[in-house]
Amino acid sequence: MSWKTIAALLILVLGFGGYFYYDTYWLTPARDKAESVKGRLWTVEAKDVDALTIKRASETISLKRTDAGWEMVEPVKARGDRGSIDEVVTSLTTARVDREIASNPPKLAEFGLDPAAAQVRLEVKGRKDPLVLLVGAKSPTGAWVYAKEDGKPAVVTLSEVTARDVSRPVGDFRDKSIVAFDKKNVTAIDVDVEGNRFSVAADEPGKWRIVSPSVYRADGDMVADFLDKLESGKVKEFIAAGAGSPAQYGLDKPSKVTLWIGKDKDRSSKVLLFGKTEAAKQGVYLVREGEPDVLLVPEEIWKVVPKTVAALRDKVVVAYAYDKANRVELSSARGTVTLEKQGNDWKITAPEALKADSGAVSNVLWKIRDLRATGFLADSPADVARYLAKPDVTARIWEEGAKEPKTLLMKSSSEKRGGAPTAIAGVEGQGPVALVDAKAIDEVSRTAADLRDRAVFPAFDMGDVKRVRLISAGKALVVDRVGDNDWKVVEPAKGPAKEVKVSGLLLAVKSLRWKEIASAKGDDASQYGLDKPLLEVSLLKSGDAELGTLQLGKQNGEYTYARLKASPTIYAVEEKLVGDLRKAPSDIPG
Repeated sequence: MSWKTIAALLILVLGFGGYFYYDTYWLTPARDKAESVKGRLWTVEAKDVDALTIKRASETISLKRTDAGWEMVEPVKARGDRGSIDEVVTSLTTARVDREIASNPPKLAEFGLDPAAAQVRLEVKGRKDPLVLLVGAKSPTGAWVYAKEDGKPAVVTLSEVTARDVSRPVGDFRDKSIVAFDKKNVTAIDVDVEGNRFSVAADEPGKWRIVSPSVYRADGDMVADFLDKLESGKVKEFIAAGAGSPAQYGLDKPSKVTLWIGKDKDRSSKVLLFGKTEAAKQGVYLVREGEPDVLLVPEEIWKVVPKTVAALRDKVVVAYAYDKANRVELSSARGTVTLEKQGNDWKITAPEALKADSGAVSNVLWKIRDLRATGFLADSPADVARYLAKPDVTARIWEEGAKEPKTLLMKSSSEKRGGAPTAIAGVEGQGPVALVDAKAIDEVSRTAADLRDRAVFPAFDMGDVKRVRLISAGKALVVDRVGDNDWKVVEPAKGPAKEVKVSGLLLAVKSLRWKEIASAKGDDASQYGLDKPLLEVSLLKSGDAELGTLQLGKQNGEYTYARLKASPTIYAVEEKLVGDLRKAPSDIPG
């Protein structure tokens, strides 16, 4: 190929490449832009609209864009609802003309344009004169609305969406936030409800303290719930100033909530005045101090307002980190048990070394963590020593890194709250002294026998079991796992196995718990029918490594005797727990 041919081809390639680039990055965007504005009433962008005015027969709505969003100037001065206003502005600036109805009609009244239903005025950045549109009546089909630009004679039809946008109520254009604030910046709250006056302050995010009339820990969850609902709540209805007397809305003697925002010289306040509830509308009347309008807001806002010191006090009796607890000691008239955490499991260390039931230990710790006061008797550490000098229950909890435990003391009480019996509780060396549900004493009074691991069979993962061997009446049934979930019979003859029945058997073995120890040393196995077991269940892993073999003996009333083949201890288990095991030899074959 000659150099002239190569040069010609190169010129063609460069030419095509240049045209492709020009078409892709210049012509195509220009065509797309031209297509996007084709047929539009105005060729302006929504982002360039600085002000919107909608004038109707009964009112004028005037909105102005600010650095913070939108502001309503008329009929009241208020924050604008950015979402609703942006939606209407976008709809107006992208409105398309369906067709021209009349180039210069003699009677505009025939189209509802004299007078017009609404006059729309847009002030656009970079334009000296505003854009003005008269919106009239809907077409007979209702799909279109008659409209006319100010200064132009022609009457056109636009989508009925335009009519809907310009007829929206004033409330649609107002910001519906009950009060604008960031809950993270709230540093204090003052409450005055029917003469109950108190204040709370934030020691740190999420940690609140009642600071007057007395000092107590505050319920942080209650404060957070109130601030969450207040921050996210929306006004249901705006009631114009002068539309009724304050007494009509229960605002002649309002309840008052003051939010303090920021600290020191940057500190400011927002005051909310609550009136009466309106059950039919599921709302409560409210006024933002310094503003004329009455607001109807969701009733749930009022429901979560803390109304008394007693309601706001922290009800947690023992504050501790559940996941940091690594040692526990429980003492009662039933005895003392000490437990220590090893990895994710618990072990009983006294009165004897035993494996603990981690679920049972966790349950006790949850009961202590979730213990809540139903009332308070006294507040000082000295009062704890006075009321609980001889406790019925003592629970000590050590946390990682702590030198001393947190010690819960409880004793029975003759006092009742809400008709229910109570107990007295407190943390040693701290206040307050609280009343709690009486059942807490029984829930925490646990012994080594209550907390020890009662599993008959060693813990295993069901997925690790590859073979199950059953021996009943001298006959063996062996099933093997096939894949992840299927099973097959391999002895006495090959055949299918019912997967659901094998899974049921494994679950029954895994969950089997003993009720009593019938014989710790396994003496006289024949007495329990375990010299010649009625059923043996062996679970094996890959390579026939045995996980364990369970033996079932005689039934005695509601109990059946069982043991592990490798251990002498004989247990009494509830008969209802072994029913599926007894039926397995006949149920499993498919």
